[in-house]
Amino acid sequence: MMAIAEFQKIGVGLMGFGFFFLLFGVLLYFDSVLLAFGNILFLTGLMFIIGLRRTAHFFFQRQKFRGSFFFLGGVSLVLCRWPIIGMLLESYGFVLIFRSFFPMALAFMLSSVNIPYLTGFFSSSSSMV
Repeated sequence: MMAIAEFQKIGVGLMGFGFFFLLFGVLLYFDSVLLAFGNILFLTGLMFIIGLRRTAHFFFQRQKFRGSFFFLGGVSLVLCRWPIIGMLLESYGFVLIFRSFFPMALAFMLSSVNIPYLTGFFSSSSSMV
């Protein structure tokens, strides 16, 4: 088991609060202040978890440059109080950045049916129609 450093624990908390503020900002009809605060907390938490150098390397890889451009451009538009256009650009950039990750996540979710306790849950929930 790998030990988690204190900075990484702080980063997980910051990312959690960032997701909360992003969700809350969207639920409150794209409140620009909450969205901006959520974006700042999310990016700061990412830097705390993987480090400043790895974060910069992640966003500025050659194959991810277009996605990073749209994502960080969306963050800057949200900070300039254009929340709807900014969130659309962020979403598109997020999909471009993590498009290689989606098949792996889908395969993991589909393989979760083979987990012993979840198998009983999924089989009983499908018959509740």
